[in-house]
Amino acid sequence: MKEIIKDMDKAFDSRVRIAIMAIMSNDEWIDFGHLKEKLGVTDGNLASHLTSLEKKRFIEVHKQFIAKRPNTSYKITTRGREYFAKYVASLKLLLNLR
Repeated sequence: MKEIIKDMDKAFDSRVRIAIMAIMSNDEWIDFGHLKEKLGVTDGNLASHLTSLEKKRFIEVHKQFIAKRPNTSYKITTRGREYFAKYVASLKLLLNLR
């Protein structure tokens, strides 16, 4: 059991980060407003979780202007997909250890 836990990336120890990664697993870009709406969290809360995931290079960020308004979109990276898959696999192993 210790080995399973040791291999789980701490970046996913938050339910919000797990939800962000699950939402992004469809391999499409999603903007900040849609993520906020789906998760029901505050701007600051969401921004801090996204920043943490970006620092680990689990998501990529695209900033642009649409009709003169800033728009920030996010997409899971290959690295993020791999690490998240490992995390989910580890959770499944833990659940089967009863």
